[in-house]
Amino acid sequence: MYKYNKTVISKRGGQKFFLLIICTNKSMFIAVPPIIDSFLNYGLHPLRLSPLFNPIHGSSQARCDIRKPFKPRRSSDEVQVEGDFDFRQFDIRSALNEVLFFNFGWFELREWKFHKYVKEAAFGPDLPVNTVFIVGKLVAAEDKDFRDSYTWMSVQSCLNWMLEVKLHGDRVGPLVVVGIINESSLSTRWKTPLAINYQEYPPGIVLIPMGSRTGLPFRTTNLIVFSPENVPNDLEENNFIARGDALIVDPGCLPEVHGELKKVVTALPRRLVVFLTHHHRDHVDGLSVIQKCNPDAILLAHEKTMHRITKDDWSLGYTSVTGDEDIDIGGQRLKVIFAPGHTDGHMALLHVNTHSLIVGDHCVGQGSAVLDIRSGGNMVEYFQTTYKFLELSPHAIIPMHGRVNLWPKQMLCGYLKNRRSREANILKAIEGGANTLFDIVAYVYSDVDRRAWIAASSNVRLHVDHLAQQHKLPKDFSIQKFKNTCGLHFLSRWMWAYTSSSLFPIGKSSFLIAGVLAGIAVFYCQKQVK
Repeated sequence: MYKYNKTVISKRGGQKFFLLIICTNKSMFIAVPPIIDSFLNYGLHPLRLSPLFNPIHGSSQARCDIRKPFKPRRSSDEVQVEGDFDFRQFDIRSALNEVLFFNFGWFELREWKFHKYVKEAAFGPDLPVNTVFIVGKLVAAEDKDFRDSYTWMSVQSCLNWMLEVKLHGDRVGPLVVVGIINESSLSTRWKTPLAINYQEYPPGIVLIPMGSRTGLPFRTTNLIVFSPENVPNDLEENNFIARGDALIVDPGCLPEVHGELKKVVTALPRRLVVFLTHHHRDHVDGLSVIQKCNPDAILLAHEKTMHRITKDDWSLGYTSVTGDEDIDIGGQRLKVIFAPGHTDGHMALLHVNTHSLIVGDHCVGQGSAVLDIRSGGNMVEYFQTTYKFLELSPHAIIPMHGRVNLWPKQMLCGYLKNRRSREANILKAIEGGANTLFDIVAYVYSDVDRRAWIAASSNVRLHVDHLAQQHKLPKDFSIQKFKNTCGLHFLSRWMWAYTSSSLFPIGKSSFLIAGVLAGIAVFYCQKQVK
């Protein structure tokens, strides 16, 4: 099951130039969340999208003059299938009108044809969004009000713009890379093994979502691979913590996809650097594969991360990083950033050329991250790291779960707003008489699926600690008594609330599941004691 979008590549000058649309309008349908405040994010130049709908749902009234009707690339009118995309199922004309009317108002178009069909990698948690690319010639666009909203650019100029970004400068969206840059001879993309679904954005940075032991709603962890080609190495200084020809970040895939990871590792240069953002299983489960395939690989991680990784995962040496170190990969610089909050040894990476920030689990593609209280998760440090990321002003945020985010400052400010709001509600619950972990969680997350309450409880505990550090808690609120309710007391009450919920069917299965949950609760509490 997929969702479908259509985008348009307008060309001129013998197809040497293509059209980029400047995204500023909040109401437009685009591939990423719309910009809210121009102060937060700088302009994005994407290829405009429109959703594809089945003709049986009706089509919109034509709003443009298309001199020649759209046809697939093949000459036969009866053949309307390109690869595994069937044009007959969708209202192509209405989608084409939708895209171009937004950009130009009135226009004259000629020689439109099918260009390519691209499947999105399965980042989750929602369905992949596949894109149909249509190419054609823009003959005229007369509305002067729209002229400031687009620019013509060559492939080479666009690539240079993306690979040598200017701080606070305009950016180019991922569909430009997928639809135009990657297919040109100018692309420096690392060639992934066949049959592996991936996304490359920014150019040269490959994301491969791989099945992992991550928490819902996600099911994959993004394996990040960086192996620049034909890049002159002008980084001659000797202050790099590590140097290599390729980089892998967070190899955390399930055993059943270790074969795919092996193909990736064996296809990369032998001078390999492996970087860990933190120690969770969904980020390190594939380390043993790398150790077997390339025992000369250099492993970089925080000391606290390595103390939590077993010898079965990695038995060789490693290089400890603490932040502010630099890595040289194929002549390109990446800066190591200490980013605690999710765990006490959490790290991030900034790719200097594209100013893209690999954030580990500090940010996720949907929702917000859960802080690990058992591994030094800390709300104060989480806020500090978020502000640190804002000061870096990245052009894109690359999470380990979900899609790349093209509105980083909007995302980070949203995280701060969400955490402040949760903390205010937690304080309100406490002031209203809630003094146990369960009572606070039940109040603050009353509108959230109860299955998520266990994960949410970790953040609530850290928020209470944060409130205590700020001396905001009521004088009659006992931190010690609160902590006494954070183990079996919370889990037993949650288990009863979950099984007795009106949304949960009562019957023999309820008691069976309750028994299983009780066992999990006891095991969890034992781990807490340890």
